[in-house]
Amino acid sequence: MSTWPMRTLRGLLCAVAAWVPSSAGAGELDISKLSSNLDLASLGDADLAARSINVLRIGKVELTSGRIVASDPLVGPDRAAFSRTVSPGDYPVTLYQAFGRIAAASMRFADGKPVRWELAVVPGQDINSLKNDEFFGYPVDAGLGCYMDTDTFALIQEREKQVQAEKSSPDINYYDDVLASELKPNNDDYVLHRPISGKRGNVAIFSSGWGDGFYPVFWGLDAAGRPLVLFTDFGVMENADGRREPGGQ
Repeated sequence: MSTWPMRTLRGLLCAVAAWVPSSAGAGELDISKLSSNLDLASLGDADLAARSINVLRIGKVELTSGRIVASDPLVGPDRAAFSRTVSPGDYPVTLYQAFGRIAAASMRFADGKPVRWELAVVPGQDINSLKNDEFFGYPVDAGLGCYMDTDTFALIQEREKQVQAEKSSPDINYYDDVLASELKPNNDDYVLHRPISGKRGNVAIFSSGWGDGFYPVFWGLDAAGRPLVLFTDFGVMENADGRREPGGQ
């Protein structure tokens, strides 16, 4: 598991990686080729169970500004927020588990089935610049993904300083010193982490499928173009079906 003493260097590497399109069979940005699992966000519990998918509702993320960050929380908590925003509020996060792994994650803003999906981007990323099988996403180097408000990064920094003061050392391991004990009760798969007790702003942290990699995030929109759901696909399953594991893993 990566540690935060390496955050400055790795943060730079992640910042570079986040701006470079990654290859994954997108063609001309056909969203259905980027992910065949988007239906997960709209299926009911009975349908999900019939497909051997376990649903984990881990609580609500507090979005104080409505500017959402999706990243590896250990190496890229300061990643830029997505260009599209939502109204500040508390929004539920659902994880979809298949083959013993977190296969996908979603954050819900309103009820309904999306009529259109788009690739989530941060400022400076131009969908029209993508070629062949390229897509934008975020890099994972510590086996974790997250959803949080961009304002929450300041709380993470505050918690980091608290730990440094308690240890009387400039070197800390945020995973070992903070997150490990919170993740353990949930089999190290997820936690709704609050950096500073008593302050609004928390982080939904979850294991990233098969681990390190580069993962796309999508907005599910209604007919008026309003966001209903944010969805991250970790590439564990295909066709929103957990009964048959994709080949090659």
